[in-house]
Amino acid sequence: MYEADDKMISLIRDNYTVLQSLGSFGINLGFGDKTVREVCEDQHVDTYTFLAVVNYTINGHRDFDDIERLSIPTLLQYLKASHEYYLDFQLPFIRNELVQALDESDNLARLILKLYDEYAHSIRQHMKYEEKMVFPYVESLIEGRVVGNYDIETFSKHHHQIDNKLRELKSIIIKYLPSDGLHNNQLSATLYDIYNNEEWLALHADVEDYLFLPAIRWLERKSKQNDVSVKISNMISKNTEGESLSEREKEVIIGVVQGMTNKEIADHLFISINTVITHRRNIAKKLQIHSPAGLTIYAIVNNLVDISSVDL
Repeated sequence: MYEADDKMISLIRDNYTVLQSLGSFGINLGFGDKTVREVCEDQHVDTYTFLAVVNYTINGHRDFDDIERLSIPTLLQYLKASHEYYLDFQLPFIRNELVQALDESDNLARLILKLYDEYAHSIRQHMKYEEKMVFPYVESLIEGRVVGNYDIETFSKHHHQIDNKLRELKSIIIKYLPSDGLHNNQLSATLYDIYNNEEWLALHADVEDYLFLPAIRWLERKSKQNDVSVKISNMISKNTEGESLSEREKEVIIGVVQGMTNKEIADHLFISINTVITHRRNIAKKLQIHSPAGLTIYAIVNNLVDISSVDL
């Protein structure tokens, strides 16, 4: 387990694969002997989220003490940069290695390239779907906007690795492709990169499954709660923009909130029961609130009663 006060250089010495994560987080080299916390703060990266990703990808650590502490903007930046690296660099790089290692005049070599291109197309489609649908949805949640009927479970149900074609490609190269000494070395180097590439893609998918998705589920719950609060607030403000309540009507509301009957309110205010009923009719008409619970919310929000005095 790496912690915030460990030296960043120690992480890299122990696990050179961290270099890949640094780039995806937007962390540049040249940080000397600074700690993880110092480097992250200098380069505007959330320390807790960085360590969560690094500890998970290095040793599979999933026991995060607080999913709510994960910075979703930081995770989003990490995933976007990972997509860019994979689509714009890694996929073309491996294809170029294959081209150099294969004789394109050979039918089997052409089939291998075709198989790789189909694999690359599948991966590209999957990642572009995330960029078109998932990332904008998450950005809308961060901004406090609830968008349509889409939710992260829709993405989760269709989120899977597309690795069958890659597994088939490796098997064909290993089992059936003859080559001379030079091409054999080139193919071996390419296979090594394909295996590394496969491992990286699996970790990328796991970061989405075990960090990103739980964080978005939490954000969705929070957004829905906020949305309900906003709707109640809008309803109350809309109602209060109409006819204003008289002081007597406010006193009647307070009586209702305190659990008084119409007779008790009448006795308390020295008015008749019929007058109380008339006031309650007018209150319902002005506020469009008909239940004691609704009047209680109205009274608390508009400071007619203190919440501590209400029996909830």
